[in-house]
Amino acid sequence: MRSRPFGRTGRAVGEIGFGAWAIGDAWGKVDDNASIAALHAALDAGLDFIDTADVYGDGHSERLIARVLKERGGERPFVATKVGRRLPQQTVEGYSAENLVAFVDRSLRNLEVDALDLVQLHCPPTDLYYHPEAFERMEWLVEQGKIRHYGVSVERVEEALKAIEYPGVVSVQMIYNMFRQRPAELFFEQARAKNVAIIARVPLASGLLSGKFGPDTTFESSDHRQFNRHGEAFDVGETFSGVPYEIGLAAVEKLRPLVPEGATMAQLALRWILMSEAVTVVIPGARNSQQALANIAATALPPLPADTMDAVARIYAEDIRPYVHQRW
Repeated sequence: MRSRPFGRTGRAVGEIGFGAWAIGDAWGKVDDNASIAALHAALDAGLDFIDTADVYGDGHSERLIARVLKERGGERPFVATKVGRRLPQQTVEGYSAENLVAFVDRSLRNLEVDALDLVQLHCPPTDLYYHPEAFERMEWLVEQGKIRHYGVSVERVEEALKAIEYPGVVSVQMIYNMFRQRPAELFFEQARAKNVAIIARVPLASGLLSGKFGPDTTFESSDHRQFNRHGEAFDVGETFSGVPYEIGLAAVEKLRPLVPEGATMAQLALRWILMSEAVTVVIPGARNSQQALANIAATALPPLPADTMDAVARIYAEDIRPYVHQRW
């Protein structure tokens, strides 16, 4: 797999990583055996970046990752986690030194390590980015040796732009895909100028861009694609990238003819993201080994031709942009 520098950390990571939300919770029933097999298959294939969070299954995702890495031994991949969403309410006051230490210590135990590779503030309230003391606390955690690097996971482009004003922020995780193109307008240029790594999450728009869904597709009650369809539980932008389901399905049908011969719609969507040199790593989820290997195979696709890129831009502008562009 091709690698890309991870910002200012001195490390490089493969351009396809493993998003570990789905092996924790909120995507329907979790099968731990399938999750473990998916992680092993991905790591066997050369994947070296895993993204998780302390709230994915209340730590279950972190603990599964620790189990797999302990079984394997040898050189460890770069494991990023996130903290902050365990707070009962999202307030600036909640990101106190006491709480951050407690969150980090819990992740250290879950992941069974002495120091965390990367800790990201997990979609904190917008106002937090205007409180330098929160980022000073992250610096202190680096000095204490509990974390090696820190970054942020954001909902809005404006939050990302504010976050990279802090010199210690080495990475920004954000939604970027064929249905959420706004980050490429300004933020990518600013991030490259400051050598900030970009982690692209929700690359398949919660599966919409896999091309496997239809009007009659149903989701389990424990799947956010059912219970958060209108933002009932958290930011609606996390579910189908904020695109109304029927609108997304129609756009997918327009994208389908662009899929390269021998590839899948999901692989087209991943390769499209990788066309941006500003993106460091894309983190699709995988609930079984077949999905994991198919995701990684997207890196083998040749660069997309200009007419394909133009067609994606046109479909976004005509069908998707009015629903999402100015919201996030």
